Amino acid sequence: MSVVIELPGVLTTVQDRGRFGYQESGITSSGAMDQEAYERANYLVGNSDGEAVLELTLFGGEMLITQDAVIAITGADMKPCLEGKEIPMYQPVMVTAQSHLTFGFAEKGCRTYLAFAGGVDVPIRLGSRSTNLKCGLGGYEGRALVKGDCFEIGETKIYYEELKNRKMSPSNYGNEWEVHVVMGPQEEVFTEEVKTCFLKSVYTIGGESDRMGYRLEGPKITSDRGVDIVSEGIAFGSIQIPANGKPIILMADHQTVGGYAKIASVCFFDLPKLAQARPGDKLRFNAIDIKQAQQMGRKEIKKWTTA
Repeated sequence: MSVVIELPGVLTTVQDRGRFGYQESGITSSGAMDQEAYERANYLVGNSDGEAVLELTLFGGEMLITQDAVIAITGADMKPCLEGKEIPMYQPVMVTAQSHLTFGFAEKGCRTYLAFAGGVDVPIRLGSRSTNLKCGLGGYEGRALVKGDCFEIGETKIYYEELKNRKMSPSNYGNEWEVHVVMGPQEEVFTEEVKTCFLKSVYTIGGESDRMGYRLEGPKITSDRGVDIVSEGIAFGSIQIPANGKPIILMADHQTVGGYAKIASVCFFDLPKLAQARPGDKLRFNAIDIKQAQQMGRKEIKKWTTA
């Protein structure tokens, strides 16, 4: 064994970029909620594309690392400590065998990413190591980690001396968020007045929000034409309007099809920001067109693996 979970966090799962090509069978992509923090963590430890990491939510718990390893921690600051001494985030850290790594509660943000040089070595299921909690598929036995779980770290030919100078600027998180959206695909069922209300209102992320979706509290979005549609495919970031008028943002573990009208979709480059929002945080939407989204997306994604 290489890593032993001694105190499980609120929700710690194995995630990579996601599981693609199986939505027609009802299996969503899952993967890291904050793809930016995920990519940065892997870059810092020299991993090849797509290696699995641990995604920690709100509180990270404690684990024993039984072999020498190189780690990197990104995302929300849970005050990580190695043998009781706080260690830096957003840079490689050398860990000696039989060391205890502990995490506290995230004061800001929601999710922390822990990468090991060599990756988290769990079986590949349908092309991915990501945990799909709804299907009980992938990751570590298809579930969140619990006390006593242990897993191996993959082999790597990159050494700490080659990585030690890699450092990145931490992301800053608050409790008020503005995310860019592209309107549609069913915006025509909503009046201009309703769409204006949607874009000018402040919403609160509800307590029932999770990896599947964020339920929003705030002004209701209504339609005289109704919001039921013939079920169709949906994506990470789609904003559904159910019959009660309370928007739901579909997240990484979203269902593959849905039968509610979608007023807008969150732009891909802002999904990492949204993934760090937590219940009680405030949220506003800023509408842009597809061309603007493409231009901004190319610019923002380039930053994911640069300092």
